[in-house]
Amino acid sequence: MTPLARRLILAAPLALPVAARARSDAPLRFAVGPFQPTPGDTRRAFEPFFARLAALLDRPYELRVTTDWAGIAVALGAGQADCAWMGPWGFVLARARAGAEAIATVLYQDRPTYHAIIIARPGLPIARFPEDARGLSISFADAGSTSGWLVPHHWFMTRGIDPRTFFRYRDGSSHAANVVSVAAGQVDLATDFDRNLDAMIAAGRVRADQLRVVWRSDPLPNDALAVRRDLDPTTRDALRAAALATTAEHLPPNYTGWVAATPATYAGIEAAGRALGRLSGA
Repeated sequence: MTPLARRLILAAPLALPVAARARSDAPLRFAVGPFQPTPGDTRRAFEPFFARLAALLDRPYELRVTTDWAGIAVALGAGQADCAWMGPWGFVLARARAGAEAIATVLYQDRPTYHAIIIARPGLPIARFPEDARGLSISFADAGSTSGWLVPHHWFMTRGIDPRTFFRYRDGSSHAANVVSVAAGQVDLATDFDRNLDAMIAAGRVRADQLRVVWRSDPLPNDALAVRRDLDPTTRDALRAAALATTAEHLPPNYTGWVAATPATYAGIEAAGRALGRLSGA
């Protein structure tokens, strides 16, 4: 056991509830959303982080890779996962529906925020967006995506625009598929997020000259590390401590660590969801 693992265990409460002691040898059930083009890519990129968390807690683990953004919220909310790395909107859905708790926010290149973007085929005559894009085809990501669905929908709503009638609209695609579709000329516009686009260009999946960014959101909070509502507090606190102690060497490229999440971290995402009628009490 590493010195860090010993410190985490010593820092945890010593008087564990009987139920927690009984579960101490059970696998930690982790989940992660479709951050990479394929589930296999996602597993290879993200499993080292979850393996480290499990090692620091001296527990076996299982890792589920969901195929859509809504799926990870369902898994956490239904108690099929103990801890999940999930997009901001997915976390807000899981919190609203099942009381999930964000224990940390990831840093990407040392920043806790990112941007939703809309990309376009480079030859399109779009000087003003969205005015010059009326009637063009657009592909949104699935409805569980923060940057690919929620945030751009909310932005259009604040300007009195219904994207379903303003554009030739479709949704449900993955972020990777959106980028490839624009680069290949299969669709005029698509939603994405800056981290994903940068990663796909760096990996050679698309070239920078095959598309251009025509819209960028205000800063959004990065992904959450969230736990189910009824996870025992000892495990929750140990997972938080392990995440906050994690450095870039145990994370996918460009992720550099974690900071503690607060109740205010994802408030803006929740407000957008309520404005769009996607949360109860909106």
